[in-house]
Amino acid sequence: MQPVIIEVVPNGETTVARNPTVPRQPHEIAAAGIDLLNRGASMIHNHIDDFRLCGQAAADRYAQGWAPILARHPDAILCPTTAGGATEAEKIAHLAPCAAAGARMAPLDPGSMNMPLSGGGVGKVKVLSYVNDFNRIATVLDTISRACLAPSIGIYEPGFLRATVAFQKAGKLPRGTFVKFYFFGGRNYFDGRPCIGFGLDPSAAALDAYLEIIGDSGLPWAASVNGGDVYACGMAKRAIARGGGIRVGLEDFAGDRVPTNAVLLDEIVGLCRDAGRPPATARQTAELLDLPG
Repeated sequence: MQPVIIEVVPNGETTVARNPTVPRQPHEIAAAGIDLLNRGASMIHNHIDDFRLCGQAAADRYAQGWAPILARHPDAILCPTTAGGATEAEKIAHLAPCAAAGARMAPLDPGSMNMPLSGGGVGKVKVLSYVNDFNRIATVLDTISRACLAPSIGIYEPGFLRATVAFQKAGKLPRGTFVKFYFFGGRNYFDGRPCIGFGLDPSAAALDAYLEIIGDSGLPWAASVNGGDVYACGMAKRAIARGGGIRVGLEDFAGDRVPTNAVLLDEIVGLCRDAGRPPATARQTAELLDLPG
């Protein structure tokens, strides 16, 4: 059977106060990345410790963490996040220099949503109105393609996936596109508190809905649970059985326990082996996705 592509997201917005084991500094990211690749991950998507950096400065900061990883795992598939620039151009100006530093993928969120930034209900939760219109999506895709990177696409809402399929049908998706279904686990992944959330719950019916939209497009996909636990809720086992990959790590995790990235990954690797679908190596993942470069 086809091996399972596992992406680990080791930090994101998770703070040391929430989880003392989260890697924030470049040397911590390097150590975590090497360990996670040894354990069965093939893709690492990390944030740097200063979201204000953009362009070459951001790429240089990523490179500090990536260089030791690539020295040990030259086939590793690395992916930055978006930058916090003041303009749309600044937010993606780091992608080309990140490619020069060893990245093989770049993030894209193909839609708009109200993203909760704190716990709480209506009138209490702090919300970011996160807007990506079709023009911006096209611009980011063009930037990714020109940098010889592949899009790592986050699906927060069903409309995000409809847009992705539409861009594919129009011949606008670069090689190596990988789609991740972001189910909502009930908690905010900025502070770990219960909140309104977004998208679909991690149920069998929700997975069926996304797979119906993706249809016969052939787009490779993975499941994750943002603000929850992809393993404990059963979504990881469900996705592996349906032929998908898994995204896991402390960026997404929220719950009552305080695990390490290694613990979260080991749980997924165990499910893969039980299902007869071993974790894909980085080289296998590059072949399965047809990554450029």
